[in-house]
Order: sequence, then structure tokens, then C-alpha cells
Amino acid sequence: MQKGKIGVTTENIFPVIKKFLYSNNDIFLREMVSNAVDATQKLKVLASVGDYKSELGDTTVRVSVDKKNKTITISDHGIGMTKEEIDKYINQIAFSSAEEFVEKYKNDVNAIIGHFGLGFYSAFMVSNRVEIKTKSYINDSKAVHWECDGSPDFSIEEIEKDIVGTDIILHVDDESQEFLEENRINELLNKYCKFLPVEISFGKKKDYKDGKEVETDEDNIINDTKPAWTKNPADLKEEDYNKFYHQLYPSIVEDPLFNIHLNVDYPFHLTGILYFPHIKENIEIQKNKIQLYSNQVFVTDSVEDIVPDFLTLLHGVIDSPDIPLNVSRSFLQNDSNVKKISSHISKKVADRLNEIFKKDRSEFEKKWSDLRLFIEYGILSNEKFYERAKDFTLLTNTDSKCFTFDEYKNIIKENQTDKDGNLVYLYATNVDEQFSFIENAKTKGYDVLLMNGQLDVHFINFLEPKFEKSHFVRVDSDVVDKLIPKEIVNESKLTVEQQNRIRPVFKSRLKKSEVFSVVFENMDENEAPVLITQSEFMRRMKDMSALNQMNFYGNLPDNYNLVINTNHPLIVKIAQDVDKKNDAKLIKFDDELTPITEEKSALEEKNKDKKEEEIEQLDKDKTKEIQTKIDEINKNKDLVLSGYGLKNKIVKQLIDLALISNNMLKGEELNLFVKRSIDLIK
Repeated sequence: MQKGKIGVTTENIFPVIKKFLYSNNDIFLREMVSNAVDATQKLKVLASVGDYKSELGDTTVRVSVDKKNKTITISDHGIGMTKEEIDKYINQIAFSSAEEFVEKYKNDVNAIIGHFGLGFYSAFMVSNRVEIKTKSYINDSKAVHWECDGSPDFSIEEIEKDIVGTDIILHVDDESQEFLEENRINELLNKYCKFLPVEISFGKKKDYKDGKEVETDEDNIINDTKPAWTKNPADLKEEDYNKFYHQLYPSIVEDPLFNIHLNVDYPFHLTGILYFPHIKENIEIQKNKIQLYSNQVFVTDSVEDIVPDFLTLLHGVIDSPDIPLNVSRSFLQNDSNVKKISSHISKKVADRLNEIFKKDRSEFEKKWSDLRLFIEYGILSNEKFYERAKDFTLLTNTDSKCFTFDEYKNIIKENQTDKDGNLVYLYATNVDEQFSFIENAKTKGYDVLLMNGQLDVHFINFLEPKFEKSHFVRVDSDVVDKLIPKEIVNESKLTVEQQNRIRPVFKSRLKKSEVFSVVFENMDENEAPVLITQSEFMRRMKDMSALNQMNFYGNLPDNYNLVINTNHPLIVKIAQDVDKKNDAKLIKFDDELTPITEEKSALEEKNKDKKEEEIEQLDKDKTKEIQTKIDEINKNKDLVLSGYGLKNKIVKQLIDLALISNNMLKGEELNLFVKRSIDLIK
């Protein structure tokens, strides 16, 4: 028996491996099985070219657990190793400046393993002793047994072994007993080895007999050696792609919308299948469903650094030998191949969508509700994707009709261009809640888009500068005549004085907790007597704040306009009734105001050309005194008008009808509205 020390430059390599790689210690099984598969494939190649003359026999890689003896064994019938090869590949580790490097990259497990080629040594993450029993395929070579207890000391001796190949025996340490459980090993094999190209067996298949689970004689093969992405697309049907999709995601019941089969040989190697799933409203829960493989070995399902962020909404598999099995995040971010792969996948996705759109537009439109979130996300996050996607991105109106950007522009440009030559895109976010505003717009011959998606607030802001001389206006942000301002202006049936009189009448019936500005608009007499609108700018700012989790605009109260139609018969009637029932009192207030306001005007005329510091203090005091009197008279005048408003059921009814149209009347107020409606009908 030969004994010696592993060729490292530090005595504590194994404690370092255990300490810094422990958090990701389940990768040991991936490394062991991948090595076994690699050795098996190499022997197959040698046999195929005639360099190995013997029968290959059973090439299955076998994983077994002995819970009693606390061991995990990985056995293969691959090329094996000679004593000299063990000395070269196992006993010599280029590990100069190990401690400094590990300290620097201690939070990046894969960087350490990949940098030093420590795949085999990941065994010591879970083991206090590791054995290798191996026999090389080379004729007349002797089988050898290597053993190490986690220190730099090892022993190696010749043994008897009939079959070519390698057995790795891991003596599991006390901290890693979970890996002696069958379910845990099954879980890891399913995670890392599900599609390896050599059959992997873990125990025997089980069956139920006489009500009990019993082992059969059939090997329990855990992997599919020829997954769909490794096959020629011409050999696959739609059902084959769907079957593989459910193999990847057994918990998903729905079939995918469609797929993209990737197959690239230059300037990098890449295969895979990407699926468009039925994307739900919440983007975040959709991510990390793409699985990354390197030569059919699972690497990760966190592919943010390999594909653009919006593509992480897709499902499927990407396999590229140009992405090493053990990679660091910094490697992914800086590697030129990874950047090319990312760009290529983005282009292939756009090309596939464009192909489907052109080939069968009606089918594309049916799937638009599922595609929409993905495409909008791509457009918002990737300028190149916007350039590729703008011709097949659809806008949907409130009648569920779909249009491309150019189609919709041509449809609305004649009727929805304002007096300044701007094209106005009207939109709604909720057909039911904004129904009356949508109908008013349609009466004018306008078309209304439905922009109710999770990203549509951002999407609208993105599209406005892209569309020349255009802007988006929500259909309930103003009265219909002001949504798209034209040259024609309606005359008002109310005088300015009548408007000033009914403003406090309506304000008296508004809840103090809500911020309303009472405004007057000269609308058509057939339109609603009272409307509630909200500023397009302020609502967008608040919506953006909510989406971005900012607080500035989000903490501001909602501001609404209570819009009174000065030409509606009911409003004209209320104004006339105000004059009739309060005219004497109001004239008295006006008579009091006349001399006072004239005196104020005279003072203002006297000092109009003077700076603030040049005005005599006596005039300043007099102006202040006059303004106090004016405010007091106006307050008393408003009290009279408010008193009238508080008694007028029609005023309250009109306000409540406007609130109902905006889905803003609820609870007790809604109940009172119903009772009042019954009283008014009697």
C-alpha cells in the first residue's frame, strides 16, 4: 500500500471546502454522477472507433444508499483510472493562494468549484471518508483502491476488480445524514440528473402486491437519456412538445400556448425548447421556470444573467456546453458567449411570434390575452425587442377587437385628432366601472382602448413618445367634449352669477373626506347633468408611484372634479329655483358687497403701480379690513346657498348618480340613495 499527501499548497483544503461550500452541499451528487456519465460516454466513444475491443456490457450508472453503513455509492462502467491517473487527477490539486481566493468568493459556491476543478472533492462536503475503487479500460491495467479521510493524507493500493469502471463510495458524516434518506437522493437525482445521456439507476422499481409496496427486479431508471430538445425538430409533433412540457412541469395542467425549438451551432452551441405558458397577472411568480443545462447536466433555474429579464417569464430548457457546469455570476455577466446567447434567444422569440402572427393572425389574437403581459414586459425592458415586436403588438378596444399600432392609428386619426393636430388615444381601465364614459365617447364616434393590464400604466408612458404627436387620455379624465378638444364650443345657459350661486349648493352635499373641485362645463344638454372626473396627470403619477412602491404621489389624496353641465335642463332648473327662493337674501348680500368692493377697487387702482414696500401702511390695513368684510359677507351668502343645497334632494341625487357611475357610492351612502330614490318616485 502506498501512502502520501495530496499535492496542495495549504494543509486545510478540506475544512475550507466544507466551510464555504456547505450551504450548497447537495451538488456533490451532481458532480459524482456527472463524472460517472462522462467516463461512460468516453468508453462508448473509444469502443465506437475501435480503441476498446471488449464488450461494453451494461453501461448504466448506479446510485445506491446503505443506511446501515452510512454510505452512498456511485458506480459506473466507464473508462476507469490507472494508478498514474489517480495520482494525476485526484492527488494533484492546483490550489495556490487557496485561502485568499475562497475568502473572496465565499458567497459564490460555483465559482470556487469551477475555478479549481474541484468537482470530485465536493464529495467531502458530505463525507468524512471517500473511497475510489477503479479499473482502467487499458489492457493489463491493475485495479486500484484510493482512500482519503478528509485530510491531505491518502492511501492507494492494488485490488482485485473484474469489471472496468469506477465505484465512488462516500462515507457520509454525521452532519449530512439527510443524504442517506431515499427520498432525498431521489429528489437530487430528479433535480440534477433527470436528462443525463446515460441511464442512471437508483434501486429497483416498486409495485403494490397484496396491499404492500414491494421491490421488483426492474431497475429504477430515473432519467430520460434523449429528451425532446436533443432531437431533430422534424421528428417531433405538437403532442411530443406538450408531453415534454408536462415532464418538465408535472404540476401544470394547461398545455403551453406554443414553443420555440432552439438549435444553434455557430458562433456558439445552443439547443433547447422554450415554451410560452399561460402567463398570469403576477409577473414575479412566473419567473425562474427556464432550466439551464450544460450537456444535459442541470446547472440552475435562475437564468436572469443568461437571458433578458422578460424572457424569464418563459418556461423550458436551454442547453449550452459553452456555459460551464460551475459558473459564477460575474462570469455570466461578462462572458461574450453568454451575451451572444442572450441576444440570440431574444431574436428567436421575436421571430417566432412574428411568424405565428403572420401565419395565423386569428389564432394569435385568441392567445393575445396570455401573450400580452409578456410582450409588454419585453417592450418595456428591452429596446431591441420593441423594434422587433412593434409590428405584431396589438391594441385591444372595449369591443374586444385587436389592432396593430399602424392599423389603430389609421382608424382613429380622422375623428380623434384635436384642434392642435395631436392624435388622442382614449382608453379605459375597467369597462364596467367606466361604462357611461365609454358610451359617451362612442356616441361622439370615438373608439376606446382597454388598457387594464398589470403593466399598462408603464406601457402608456412608454408608447406616448414613440407615437408622433400623440397622447393617451383615460376616458373618465374629463367631459367628453374636452377629451379631444375641437374648435366648436357650446354656449352656456347659465350666467356666471348663476354658476357662482350653485357652486356652494353642490359643495354642501359633498363629503368632507373627499377632495372635490366643483367646475362647470358647457356640455350638450343630452349629456349627464353631473359627472366626476380625475386629472389624467395626477392619476398617472399616483398609479406609477403605486407600481414603483414610491410614496410621494401615492400619499397624496385623490382629487376629483365634480363637473356640472351648465346646459342640462335639471341644472338650469336648479339654478332658477335657487334664484327664485333665495333671490331676496342674495340681493341683500350683493347690495352690501357693492360699495365695499368698489372701495377695494379704488384702493387697488391707487396703488397699482407701487411696489409692496411703497404702499402706505394705512392703505394696507384698510385693504385687509375690506377683504375681511368681503369674506364675511361671502361666507354668510354661501351659508344661505349651502342651507338650500342641504334641503334639496335632487342636488344630492344628481351627485350620487355621478358617484355611482364611477363606482364610488357604497355602504350607508348607497343605502340612503336607494331610500331617497324611492321617495322621489312616490
